[in-house]
Amino acid sequence: MKSVLILGAGNFGAMLARQMNTQGYEIMIVDVRENLINAVMPYVTDAQIGDCTNPTFLKSLGVDNYDLCVVSMCENFQTSLETTSLLKDLGAKQVISRAKNEIQEKFLLRNGADEVVYPEKQVAVRLATKYASEQILDFLQFDGGYSIYEIMVPELWHGKTLPELDVRRKYDINIISLRRDTQVSIPRPNDPFQAGDVVYVVGEMKNVQRCFHIK
Repeated sequence: MKSVLILGAGNFGAMLARQMNTQGYEIMIVDVRENLINAVMPYVTDAQIGDCTNPTFLKSLGVDNYDLCVVSMCENFQTSLETTSLLKDLGAKQVISRAKNEIQEKFLLRNGADEVVYPEKQVAVRLATKYASEQILDFLQFDGGYSIYEIMVPELWHGKTLPELDVRRKYDINIISLRRDTQVSIPRPNDPFQAGDVVYVVGEMKNVQRCFHIK
């Protein structure tokens, strides 16, 4: 069972605790606000009221024993930055910090965060990409410019097979699976695409746009 220390029991921290609880995590959550701690208690293994910027208090939590530490507070960036730095100084294995803008993201990474989550940016990018074309049904972004796209097969593909389309060589993208009706499978080389098919594609946006003629 993985263990996680969540620092900050606001909306983001509380929601993260609830989701991780469903995945069977062992969760410790910390906040200075007693009312927020009380609200999230049903979803966590343990909780404490305390100041995360206090080195003595933070050390008492045994941060190096957790698989993951999440700095979820963002109301006060100075607090978030100090907590992130202290966690790394105390030997935290992995620190993920929340940012509200790109400047915060940059400083958090410079001050010890192994990864930064920026929910507002991530949601904005996802929605902008998803609604850029009626063909894109959904979208999941990775680091390094690559993403997974759920795309409706264009009419020009109907009746054609993967070898005939040769999208990997032409556009440097990979089709990893096919959804036909309610069934998801790996597309077979000799199985022609049909109207209503949906493919899951991995690649860079510029190459996906070229392949599917998305402007």
